[in-house]
Amino acid sequence: MSVLEVEHLRVEFGTENGPVIAVKDVSFRLEKGEILSLVGESGCGKSTVAMSIPRLLGDSHVTLGGSVRLNGVDLSAFSEKRMQAVRGKEISVVFQEPMTSLNPAYTVGSQISEVLLRHEGLSRRAALARAVELLELVGIPDAQRRTAAFPHELSGGMRQRVMIAIAVACNPVVLIADEPTTALDVTIQAGVLDIFRRLRDNLGTSIVLITHDLGVVADIADRVAIMYAGRIVEMASTAAIFAAPTHPYTRGLLGALPSRAVMQTDGRRRLTDIPGLVPSPSTDPDECQFAPRCASASGACTAARPAADLVAVGHSVSCYHPAVGAML
Repeated sequence: MSVLEVEHLRVEFGTENGPVIAVKDVSFRLEKGEILSLVGESGCGKSTVAMSIPRLLGDSHVTLGGSVRLNGVDLSAFSEKRMQAVRGKEISVVFQEPMTSLNPAYTVGSQISEVLLRHEGLSRRAALARAVELLELVGIPDAQRRTAAFPHELSGGMRQRVMIAIAVACNPVVLIADEPTTALDVTIQAGVLDIFRRLRDNLGTSIVLITHDLGVVADIADRVAIMYAGRIVEMASTAAIFAAPTHPYTRGLLGALPSRAVMQTDGRRRLTDIPGLVPSPSTDPDECQFAPRCASASGACTAARPAADLVAVGHSVSCYHPAVGAML
C-alpha cells in the first residue's frame, strides 16, 4: 500500500470574476522512502496541490474535490480539529519563503519547540534540547547558540534549514517541500538537498518536492510528474523523463535547458522556446489545453481531452501524439 494516494484532486477558488480552477484532475501515489517531484511552469498548480494535501488552503471560497489518503486513511473526511493533529506530526510542509513563514517575534528555538510541545508532549526543557539536536541535524553550526537567535539574524540558507528542522521535528510520514531551494546559492542548495537525502535514507521519509528547477529534479528525485494547466500530463521515473520524454510540453521544458541548446547554422547554440501563452485557469474545456502551443496538434487534440496512457512500464502520458525515442 502506498504511503500517500491522491486521486482526482480538484481545487476551485471562488472569485469576483467567477471560479478559478487551479487543479483540475490530479492523481498520483507516493511510496515509502520515495521522492516525487512535481514540475511545471509558474501557475500550473504545483503549490496548490502541495497545500491541498494537508488542507492548508482554508475553507473560505475554496472547493476541494477528490480524495487524499494517508496510509489508507481518507483525510478528506477529517474535521479541521483532526487535521490539526495530522499537520506537523504525520504530514509536514517546508514552505517556499522562510522569511515570511517564520515568526519574526519568536526565537528559532521556541518555534521548533512549539511543534514538539504540541505533538510530542515534551516538557519545555526537553523540547528545547531536541531543538538543538534538530538544528545540528540540518547542519547549522553552533546550534545551542542559534536556538536563541531570531529569524532576521540568520542568513537565507540558515532560515531554510530552520524550516526543515521544524518540518521534520516529529519524523513525519510525508514531507512536502515547496520550492525549498529558491533564491539559494548553489552551495547552500546542495546542502539542503543533502538533508532531504538523509531524511529519506535514514528515516524512510517520503517526499513530495515542488520545483521548476530541472537540475534539482535530476539530482534528487526518483520520479517526476510534469504538470500543465492544473493537470499531470506525464509521469515517469526521473531517468525516463530525461532520457525519453514523450509529451511535447515535457520536451519543451527540457529543450530550454542550456545543456540541450540546439546548434544553429551560424555555429551558435540556441535554447528551444515554447510558443504561446498558458491558458486561463477560469475554464476547463474537454480538450488538450496544450494544443494551441503544440506543433504536433491535430483535430483530435481539440475534440476531446487525451486520457493518461502507459507508453512504458511506469511511464504514463496524456497525449494523442506522444514522441517516441530518446531526446537528442
